[in-house]
Amino acid sequence: MTPPPAALVLALAPTSAPTSAFAVASASAQEPAGGIAGWAAGLVDTLGGPGAGLAIALENLFPPLPSEVILPLTGFAAGQGVLGLASALFWTTLGSVVGALALYVLGALFGRERMHAVWARLPLVKATDLERTEAWFRRHGAKAVLLGRMVPIFRSLISVPAGVERMPVPLFLLLTTLGSLVWNGVLVGAGYALGDRWELVEAYVGVASKAVAVLVLLAAAAWLTVRLRGRRADARHRRA
Repeated sequence: MTPPPAALVLALAPTSAPTSAFAVASASAQEPAGGIAGWAAGLVDTLGGPGAGLAIALENLFPPLPSEVILPLTGFAAGQGVLGLASALFWTTLGSVVGALALYVLGALFGRERMHAVWARLPLVKATDLERTEAWFRRHGAKAVLLGRMVPIFRSLISVPAGVERMPVPLFLLLTTLGSLVWNGVLVGAGYALGDRWELVEAYVGVASKAVAVLVLLAAAAWLTVRLRGRRADARHRRA
């Protein structure tokens, strides 16, 4: 018997279904296979927009989860047709607000009195330091929450003092939504525009995050140096 033509064999051979929505959208797309990016891609593959929102909500609660990976990856998924761009922005912003609100509630439950009690036990600090910080937040809290949502590292942490100071919840939600929408829009839009080069966003934002961390450490070191010198000067004055 004459064997069937090779073309016929190929046409009749069963093909395996792709396992990822990213693969369905683009055979050449660089879908992440592991790590945080792979985990986020799996959530978006499985749940779509709500999966992206869940990832960002968890990123707010656990800042080591990097939004500079999750958001551009979500934009990339939108560019490949896995979900709509508007859906990506809606769900990631909703996730940001939910995560920030959880931290706000944590700060409100912790409360001002407990904060002062803990602060009083810390070395090299004074009650007046905390009082000045509280006064500053009362004056600039709205700007701090709005702009803090656009600053790496602080975008999650800023919700805690807002809760401690009992910022009105409607105002907190409004400021958090606006700030998160700007941050998410920039990173999701960048991932959407860059396509399979979305990892470039992580590289640039990662540099900014490191710069912020270095500035914070330098400021803390300067504050600690000034405080230690003040303690030594006070001790010499008392001995004299």
